[in-house]
Amino acid sequence: MLPPIIVPPGGGDTIRAFGDEVRMHLSADQTGGSLSLWTLIVQPGGGPPPHYHLNEHEYFVVQEGRMSFFADGAWTEVAVGASVFLPRAAVHAFKNVGETPARLLVASSPGGFERFFTRCAEEFARPEGPDMARIMAISAEHGVHFT
Repeated sequence: MLPPIIVPPGGGDTIRAFGDEVRMHLSADQTGGSLSLWTLIVQPGGGPPPHYHLNEHEYFVVQEGRMSFFADGAWTEVAVGASVFLPRAAVHAFKNVGETPARLLVASSPGGFERFFTRCAEEFARPEGPDMARIMAISAEHGVHFT
């Protein structure tokens, strides 16, 4: 049986990769692998290229900023408060189309996506910058494939 978890404001790890900031609220370790939950800060113009996940569904709630999501072959701009579900294996992307940082509450299930971010953050923290071939290999190891 899992114990209840209460994470205070500002609690949890902060991970920086891909130009984004990931503020982890709940990890797979804390939820018995059922989900991961984080706040994602995306800079203007930021967001990943089209990709898909073999392992996780993703859920987004836009809390601040102007975001556009790519799904089913089309881009759709969404308003603050919008919820987006991106099932595993669906090609998708998102982009901050505004002029200020955007904030999203993101969950993935099953949990564990924070392990991908952590490994990529190590590459992005290198003084000479990330080895993109290594980023692609880490992505593939975690079931993330760019199209």
